[in-house]
Amino acid sequence: MVETTEFLSMVRRMLRAAARRVADADEPELATLIELREELDQAIATAVEGQRARGVSWAGIARATGTTRQAAHARWGRPAA
Repeated sequence: MVETTEFLSMVRRMLRAAARRVADADEPELATLIELREELDQAIATAVEGQRARGVSWAGIARATGTTRQAAHARWGRPAA
């Protein structure tokens, strides 16, 4: 758990540093930074799927994501059409 927290803190610092670099770069770098949003959305979906497989309830997922149980289930509970 501590290693995961430290790892995520490092990722946060890297994203902030990337934003500062892109601020001084050209448009293609901005587009690449925006593409990371899709990667982050997929990472969150993978994490939710893994937590659900370990038995974490939708209420637990909702608490972690700052939403309701119903909203969490609606967003991550069914495969995309």
